[in-house]
Amino acid sequence: MISAQAWADTRRLWDYHQMGHSARPCSVAIGLGSHDLGVADTAVALYMRGMAPLLVFTGATSPTTQERMPRGEAVHYRERALELGVPSSAVLVEPRARNTGENIRFSRSLLEEAGIDVSSALLISKPYEERRAYATARKSWPEVEIVSASTPMTLDEYVDSIQDARLVIDMLVGALQRLLIYPDQGFMIRQPVPNDVMEAYERLCREGFTSRLLTTDKPSG
Repeated sequence: MISAQAWADTRRLWDYHQMGHSARPCSVAIGLGSHDLGVADTAVALYMRGMAPLLVFTGATSPTTQERMPRGEAVHYRERALELGVPSSAVLVEPRARNTGENIRFSRSLLEEAGIDVSSALLISKPYEERRAYATARKSWPEVEIVSASTPMTLDEYVDSIQDARLVIDMLVGALQRLLIYPDQGFMIRQPVPNDVMEAYERLCREGFTSRLLTTDKPSG
């Protein structure tokens, strides 16, 4: 059983991880690879609304995606975008990135090699990864204005989509840990964490929602 306090703490983390940015037209929209094809769907929806003239999908495979996306996350995202009506000329694929830092760095290099001038970027991620994506991009691509986006949904809707409440809480806790420790590793800018969010995080850790916490001194970025 998950206590009422744990759910309240989870909602605090959920709200904190989302940046609350309003989508606006940007030079490019970048879909960060994951197990969630909803990232591609949201990128396409933003493209169709005229929020970006070009989509970049970035991501290799991981242990959690190699069966569902054997050709690579970015490739499957691209295929989904084409199915939804995006012309192939409006989609670039970056198939090597294995973490958020590489997503940003490799996408930046791809766009530079293509001669595309980027002054602003829409970063599309899973809902609980908005702040991590933003903080990472602000570190490695500081001259570009970053707008974070994700599929609009509530925590309850996200839990229903994953069908594993404990896993969702573990992921939210793990995402916050990275926001706390990655700035010291040089992976992202530091984000202020309100006291109530920090207290919620610490309570959830004590309750055992720790499967996604890093235990190594060499995080993956």
